[in-house]
Amino acid sequence: MGRVISLVSGKGGVGKTTITANLGIALAKRGMNVCLIDADIAMANLSLLLNMQNSPITLHDVLLGEASIDDALYDGPSGIKFIPSGLSLENYRRVDPERLQAIIESIKPRFDFILLDCAAGIERTVMAAISASDEVLLIAMPSSPSIADVLKAKITAQRLGSKPLGVILNFYRQEKGEIKKEDVMKLLELPVIVTVPFDDEMRKSFMQENLAPVMITKPNTPAAVAVQVAAAKLAGLPVQVEQAQGSGFLSGFFGRLFGFLRGKPRAQAGVGNEQ
Repeated sequence: MGRVISLVSGKGGVGKTTITANLGIALAKRGMNVCLIDADIAMANLSLLLNMQNSPITLHDVLLGEASIDDALYDGPSGIKFIPSGLSLENYRRVDPERLQAIIESIKPRFDFILLDCAAGIERTVMAAISASDEVLLIAMPSSPSIADVLKAKITAQRLGSKPLGVILNFYRQEKGEIKKEDVMKLLELPVIVTVPFDDEMRKSFMQENLAPVMITKPNTPAAVAVQVAAAKLAGLPVQVEQAQGSGFLSGFFGRLFGFLRGKPRAQAGVGNEQ
């Protein structure tokens, strides 16, 4: 039986959809059966990043009872399965998000991981997605407003019976004024699973003409390396970082980067939550 994990941010603009896409691909590349669901029923963006925005049947149709879940299940990049949400605001007004849990339960046995890319905030569709999940992964920036928002999201998840796994700190620059990883863990009483450094290649991945996650185009870029560490931890696998073709495994710059992400000397790096 697979794990159903909602990725929740509380606030928009923290890179949640980008993390969802790359994390799903990183898990699939490690042999996991992965399904990504765009659970942002009103403002769907995950299909754009995966370059699958022309999918004819969507989660909207399934929630409306006009299609089966298999009709909306597509083959995505790197072996993932993908269920898109529609772009129609008219359909959004008609859908019943409370049906999401039954839909997910029907496909749960097929996958190791089902990742739900949730809308920002804690409105009705987000709460429906969290209720349908076993666990919640919080995505935040190292800033006071973002941490305050994910604290609210954590409390909401706990009230809805979904277990908060930890935090992925995105756009991490190590600049003055950022909330330190240790302080985030104390404030939220959760582990920081990984810190994803600010990476211009990640930003470019959703600005180019032919959109594609960096886990496909540049898996050795610093942000992609961090996501691979997170994927290994979630799957309980040894941390192995995919490098560009022809490059050495975890050597040179990326070995040093791995040490930075783990927060300890390279020789001591292992699998587990950052504490």
